[in-house]
This record gives sequence, C-alpha cells and structure tokens, in this order.
Amino acid sequence: MNIIINGKEEQIALQEPTLEHLLAAYSLQGKSVIIEANGQIVPKEKVGLTAVKEGDRIEIVQFVGGG
Repeated sequence: MNIIINGKEEQIALQEPTLEHLLAAYSLQGKSVIIEANGQIVPKEKVGLTAVKEGDRIEIVQFVGGG
C-alpha cells in the first residue's frame, strides 16, 4: 500500500493494516511517539484499533531525551 509518512511517500506491506503494525514496521513500537493520521491526533489507546488505508497521511513525532 502507498501512504505518506512524515511528508514522504512510502510503499509498505503490513501484516495487519493498523497504526500499531506501522509503528512495529519502523521499530517504533513501545517508544514515546505522537501519531497524526490524516490531520487528527490518534490517542495512544486507539493506535492498535486505527486502520491504515491506501493514501493515508501519517505524521509520527518521536520524543528523544537529552540535554
């Protein structure tokens, strides 16, 4: 499927088409991230329930500690 991730068109095959599996594909599962799908912030508890569809626009912001 073709989706746009952080402004870049990507072709990705997911075991199950959910945001949770998308995070796993990018090794981000369990990390501190904020996800926006098609302009809407996705609450953490709905990441596993939110489907990813052809043409979706996904923004993933990862928090990195440091000082």
